[in-house]
Amino acid sequence: MKELVIVSGKGGTGKTSISAALAFLAHKKIMIDCDVDAANFHLISGAVIRETHEFKAGFEPQINKTVCTHCGKCTALCRFGAIADGVITTPLNCEGCGVCAFNCPEHAIGMQEKRAGNWFSSDTRFGCLIHAELGLAIENSGKLVSKVRQEAKKIATAKHLPLIITDGPPGIGCPAIAALSGASLVLAVVEPSVSSMHDLMRLVDLVTHFNLPLAVCINKSTLHPENTKDLIAWCNSKALPIVGQVPYSDAFRCSVQSGKTVLEIPNVEVKDSLTNLWHNLAKYLDVRVTESKLGYLQRKLNPFR
Repeated sequence: MKELVIVSGKGGTGKTSISAALAFLAHKKIMIDCDVDAANFHLISGAVIRETHEFKAGFEPQINKTVCTHCGKCTALCRFGAIADGVITTPLNCEGCGVCAFNCPEHAIGMQEKRAGNWFSSDTRFGCLIHAELGLAIENSGKLVSKVRQEAKKIATAKHLPLIITDGPPGIGCPAIAALSGASLVLAVVEPSVSSMHDLMRLVDLVTHFNLPLAVCINKSTLHPENTKDLIAWCNSKALPIVGQVPYSDAFRCSVQSGKTVLEIPNVEVKDSLTNLWHNLAKYLDVRVTESKLGYLQRKLNPFR
C-alpha cells in the first residue's frame, strides 16, 4: 500500500484542486482529507456521509454544584481565567490542565474527556473518502489527522486498495507533521509567488527532517514566468524532482463553483498537464499503469477533448 500526501507551505496554492484531480485519475484508491480545520475535499467530490463518529480529545472540568462550597481556590489557581468560584465562566479559555480539579478541597471538580469534533466515512464519485471536522477553539487537530489516517488505512487494507491519496493541511505545524509521517511520497504544490516559494523552503526543511521523499508540482505556472524559472532553478539546486507544471486556468475556479474537479469540465490544456502529473507520480510510487488502465483514463477524459 502506498500513500501520496499532497501538501503546501501556504494556503491558496490549489492543493485540494490538484488532490481532487489526482483522485479522479487514479483507479483503486481511498482518499483522506487531513485539513481538519477547514476541510473542503468533500465539496468537490460529491461526498455523501455514510458514517459519523465522535472524536474526543483533551479534557474539560465538570463541577458538582451540590458539593462545591464556592471557596474560590480554583479561581485563584486558574491562570487562564476560565473559572470563578466553582463556575466555568469562559469555557473557551479553559486549557483542560486539571489544576482546579487537583486542588479542589471538596473534590467537587472532575475532569472528563472533551468532545472535539467528528470524523466521517463518505461515498464519493471517486470512491471512499475519510474526512473530519474539528470543533471550534479545539487544539487537537494533529490527533484528529492521525485518527482519519488510521481509519483510512484500515479500510484500504480490508479492501486491498493499493493507494491512499491524502489531501494534507497547509503549513508546517502539528497537523502537517501528523499528515506527513510515514508517507510513501510527499507532493508539494507551490505557486510562482514569493510567499509560496519562501514557504516551500520551510516545507522542504520539514520533509527532509523526517527523511521522506519529496516531489514538487508547480501550479499556476504561467502566472509569473520569471518566478517559475526561479522556482525551477531552486528545485534543481536542491535535487527536488518537478513532476508537473500546471498552467494557470480559470477552469479551477469554475470547477470548484460547480462542485467538480477541473477534469470534469472542458479544458484541454489543464487536462494534459494533470494527466502527465499523475503518470509521473505513478512512476515514483511504483503504481502500475497498464494498457487497460490507459484505456480507462482515455474513456474518462475523451469527452472533454
